[in-house]
This record gives sequence, structure tokens and C-alpha cells, in this order.
Amino acid sequence: MKQIPIIPIEPEEKEIALFEERKKIYPRHQTGWFASWRWVLVAFTQLLFYGTAWLNWNERQAVLFDLVTRKFYIFGFVFWPQDFIYLSVLLVISALSLFLFTAVAGRVFCGYACPQSVYTQIFLWIEYKVEGDRNARMKLDASPLSARKFSLKFLKHFIWLAVSLWTGFTFVGYFTPIRDLSIEILNFTLGPWEIFWLLFYGFATYGNAGWMREQVCKYMCPYARFQSAMFDKDTLIVTYDKERGDPRGSRNKKVDYKAQGLGSCVDCGICVQVCPMGIDIRNGLQYECIACGLCADSCNQVMDKMGYERGLIRYTTEHALVRKLDKKAMWQRVFRLRTLIYSGILLLIIILAAISLYMHIPLKVDVLRDRGMPKITETGAIENVYRLQVMNTKEQKQHYSVKVTGAAGAELLMNEQIEVNAATTKAFPVRVRIPASSVQPGSNRIRFEVVDTDEPSIKVSEKAVFIVPR
Repeated sequence: MKQIPIIPIEPEEKEIALFEERKKIYPRHQTGWFASWRWVLVAFTQLLFYGTAWLNWNERQAVLFDLVTRKFYIFGFVFWPQDFIYLSVLLVISALSLFLFTAVAGRVFCGYACPQSVYTQIFLWIEYKVEGDRNARMKLDASPLSARKFSLKFLKHFIWLAVSLWTGFTFVGYFTPIRDLSIEILNFTLGPWEIFWLLFYGFATYGNAGWMREQVCKYMCPYARFQSAMFDKDTLIVTYDKERGDPRGSRNKKVDYKAQGLGSCVDCGICVQVCPMGIDIRNGLQYECIACGLCADSCNQVMDKMGYERGLIRYTTEHALVRKLDKKAMWQRVFRLRTLIYSGILLLIIILAAISLYMHIPLKVDVLRDRGMPKITETGAIENVYRLQVMNTKEQKQHYSVKVTGAAGAELLMNEQIEVNAATTKAFPVRVRIPASSVQPGSNRIRFEVVDTDEPSIKVSEKAVFIVPR
């Protein structure tokens, strides 16, 4: 029997995408209670960011992070590198606040105050004003290139770039005095670092808010990934009442939908169209949800038109939804032991930080002993040489008195009245003479006391070592 040769069949090649192809989202313009609050937060955050840079305080910029001189000016306070602890406290307060807000109301920070969400909202509003609402933008993008399309796109991107560059300019203005920065720009004398950071921050704003948008939240922001660790069944979330809404379906407003076996959801899809993340909240809570509440606004408006009760999509908790809790019972569970502990710790840290700032002494003193050998005078007294470094953190010139204590007969061989300019550090050479009979051979503890002559309550005592030859 003749053997038939087997011809191997090559497997069909298939292309498998490792990353999901992005589908452009065209959020529909929405008004309502939650939308209004989002714009209130946009106005507040942008007024704070753009406006604070132009405020003056004591004849200088109110908020300025001067990296060259290593001084941070925040209204009436001047912080130096030695005050790094306050930055640590600020970071701890920010982290605890984020934990508290998330435990109470989910990703409410993302929806209302996160810079990415805020600038995306601003850029979407510009797009809406230039190109029109959702359907108009979709139609414009699908149409071939024309003079109208080119002019609209050019105008939109021009405004985006203007906002982005102004944002970059303001950002740099917190590190280089913004008025000086304005003059440098007008005179074309900007330094290389100012140019770099202005363009970098401007480009980041333009790219993130204009082009990447929800991609930043979905793939770059770590908060979306670990938020579930801070959620529980008593956390307020934007959710769809499935029991009331399903089965979904279109219907005539005049017909009794319950007799047709339908739920309250008319399946209009507007809740999906208004979502800046492009998700369907009816499929349950998803990590992409930024808790902006726009879907609740749109659903409430549809319910009003249909004559149905509001709240098909609303802020509520899983326990309240499943157990049908009223608002009072729901809020009692929202402010549970976990959130009360977060609140207590946060309040305690804020109070301690406020007390520390209130009691902050605007005077710092460092004492460095000269490495040279002690000097023995003709009278038998011992002399040591020090460098007294005095830091005046006030914004006015200060006068201080200096004295040395810790040993009988200790004498300070310098002018006991010293002067230090505003917000500067000045070093003074100091000689201390002590009778040999008042100290023991070896190391002896002494203290330098520096007192503000105008405000005697402001004083610093710094320890030092006085060496006596053996």
C-alpha cells in the first residue's frame, strides 16, 4: 500500500495586542448639583494656584520657595533647611487626610480636587466651547479635513497651549519671584532652568489634560490601584440601584412600566455619555470611577422628565443599598470607628503642628569650637575660641545680646551686642576666658545664651565644650 506523505499545516498567525487599544471618549456636557460643586472646586483651586503667586507680604512675594538661598517664605513664616520637620508633618497630614476622605467618600479627591481631573475639566470645557457638545465633536472628528475643521482645531489647541504655558509660568513663579520672572520673559533674559521648567510643566499640562486625560488616571496614577484597601461596605460611593433599575428598557412615559415588568432605568445611556472615564456605572463599582457624580446628575434629570423618583444613581454605601437603610442610619455607619480614629489622629497632629508653629522661635544658634589648642594667658586664665553662628529667621534686622554661663568667672571677649540682618545667618568669632581655678582639666560644659534685645522672650541657649589642658 502506497504511503501518502503528510504535509504539515502551518498554524495561522494571529496578532495579539498586549495593550488595549484606546477608544477616544467624548464626554457629554452636564449640569446639575454635582457638576456645580466640581466647578466651585475648580474655581477655588485655580484661584489659589494662580492668585497666590501674585500676593505680597512684607514687601516680598507671599509664597516663595527660594532654592538658591535655601529659604521658603510662606506668608509670615520663613522656613530654612533646619525646619524640614514641618515638611514631614505636612506630608503626614496630607496622607492621613487622603485616607480619611477615601474611607468616608471614596475617590472624592480624584473627582473634585486632583490636578489631573481639574485641568481635564478645564480643557474639556474649552473643547466644548470651541467645537460644541458630544455629537458635534464626534461629527467633526469623523469629517474630512476642511477649513472649518482646521480653524476649530487650531483655535482649541492654541487656547490649550496658552493655558498650559500660563500654568508653567505660574509654577516657576513660586521658585523665581513671579514679577521678576515676568520682566525676564519680556526682556528675553530667562535662565536655562526657568525655560526648562516652564516648558516642561506647560507640556505636562497640555499632554495630560488635553491628550491623555483618563489614561493618566487608569494607567499612571497608583491611587486607583490601592484605593480598594481603604474602601469597605460603609464607604460612600456613586452606585446604581440595580434592584430598582433592572430590568432596563425603553418605554413610553405614559405607560405603567411596572406592568411591563421593567425597572426604573430607561436604558438611555446618558450616564455613560457624561462619564469622563467612559465607564458604565450600572456594571458596578470600577477602579476607573473618580466619584465625580456626573452620572447621578444626568440620571436625576432623566428621572425628572419621566416623573420617577430621583436617586437611581446616587451616593450611598453598599450596606445602605443592600439593607435599605435610611439616610440617618447610613450616616451613622459612615462615621464609624475607623473614620473617627483617622479624624482623631489627624486633628491631634494638626493641633500639635499649629502649637509648634505658634511657639516657633525665630532664632537659631550653632556653636562650633575652634580646633586649635586652648590658650593660657599671663594671669593663668584659659581661653577657648568659638564660632557663633546666629540665624535670624525674622524679616527685620534684629539685635541680640550674648553671654556665657556654666563656669564661675567666665568672660566673653567680644562685643556682647550683635546685629543680624533680616532672614540671614551671620557668624561671629568668640573668645571665652575662664580662670583656671573655676574649671577642671579636660572637657567642661558651658552654655551660650543669645537673647533678642527687643523681645527678651525670644532666646536660645546652646551648649558647648570648654577645653582645659591637662
